Amino acid sequence: IREYTEGKISEKIMERAYQDSIKAVVKEHELAGVDILWDGEMRREEMTSYFAEHIDGFKIYGEVRVWGNNYYKKPAIVDELRYGDELTIQDYKFLREITENRIKVPITGPYTIVDWSFNEFYKSKEDAVYALADVINKELKGLVRAGAEYIQIDDPAIPTHPDEIEIARNSIEIATRGVNAYLGIHICYGDYSKIYPQVLEFPVDQLDFELANKNFKDIEIFKEYEFTKDIGFGCVDVHTKRVEPVDEIKGNIKKAFDLVEPERVYVDPDCGLKLLPSEIAFMKLKNMCLAAKELRNEL
Repeated sequence: IREYTEGKISEKIMERAYQDSIKAVVKEHELAGVDILWDGEMRREEMTSYFAEHIDGFKIYGEVRVWGNNYYKKPAIVDELRYGDELTIQDYKFLREITENRIKVPITGPYTIVDWSFNEFYKSKEDAVYALADVINKELKGLVRAGAEYIQIDDPAIPTHPDEIEIARNSIEIATRGVNAYLGIHICYGDYSKIYPQVLEFPVDQLDFELANKNFKDIEIFKEYEFTKDIGFGCVDVHTKRVEPVDEIKGNIKKAFDLVEPERVYVDPDCGLKLLPSEIAFMKLKNMCLAAKELRNEL
């Protein structure tokens, strides 16, 4: 991707590389037993800057460190945010051509993109978030017109500013207004006690949480109030190379049944697997899918 952005390879070669890598990832996911899949985000170098690069009004600055030796290109809002290029619609259409599985389209939420960017145009962070939410709403409606039935908004920044949860909730309301699809929101690596039960008021069908990394301690937080949404249940830890055995994952998944009925549980890894070696990521997915399959047969 960097060689392409630096003009070292042609658009034709880059597109072939994208498509080949997506086909490989999808085949791996199918072999692992994944029921609902995406394309591995092969076109996205990073979850924030990718969208900023395709939305009018952003400018990309230099790289900043996230953690360890991982960096991302930090965007800045320098003008009015406007919907220009399609963000994920063509990706969805290509994926629909190469798999018969159900598809979940992930898109980074407006709150997180703004929180991880510099605001050099709008009077307030709130104004910037709502402007971006309106842009994303146009994309989500386009996805539905293209046939998408399941959309996930990735908003990991929400727990880091619990005092702004109303802004985050409003942004999701704006982004999803008139979007006729099954909607989820993914939140990870934060203190959920600071945003629960308020997050139950978000206008989505599913709340998806990272849970395995903290040994499922956060489940006790969710027991304090009735869990009224479906749950995306992070049941394998993506920050360790240890491959959890099937029986262990089954035990992890069963913890979700303390919150909701089994048919309202969607099992998944805590978060993205991109920092793991591919063979480790595959085995984690395979064992997770085997665990889910065995539990379905037992229930």
